[in-house]
Amino acid sequence: MAEAPLMTDSELSDALRALANPTRLQLLTWLREPERHFSLEGAIADPVEVGVCVTHIQARVGLAQSTVSAYLSELQRAGLVRATRVGKWTHYKRDERRIAQLVATLGRTL
Repeated sequence: MAEAPLMTDSELSDALRALANPTRLQLLTWLREPERHFSLEGAIADPVEVGVCVTHIQARVGLAQSTVSAYLSELQRAGLVRATRVGKWTHYKRDERRIAQLVATLGRTL
């Protein structure tokens, strides 16, 4: 298995900045096992394949939807989650390849 390529210093800085917020870190942790951490009643898409609707994420974290959306956007800009539109709803899923790249970069540079 080939090693993941290293992130650039800028990419690494963006990822670490996104993870420096405890709520964003918690969201990323919960998205690792969506069926375990979110009430998915009424979900219109598979949480493992497509992701978790921002409405379900907001209900779990208990913050305003605008705040949750801002947190998820920061994780998306850092490449740690991917957003998919399903109808009028946005679903978020971890980008496991990018997270593996982050871990590999940290392991090989620090």
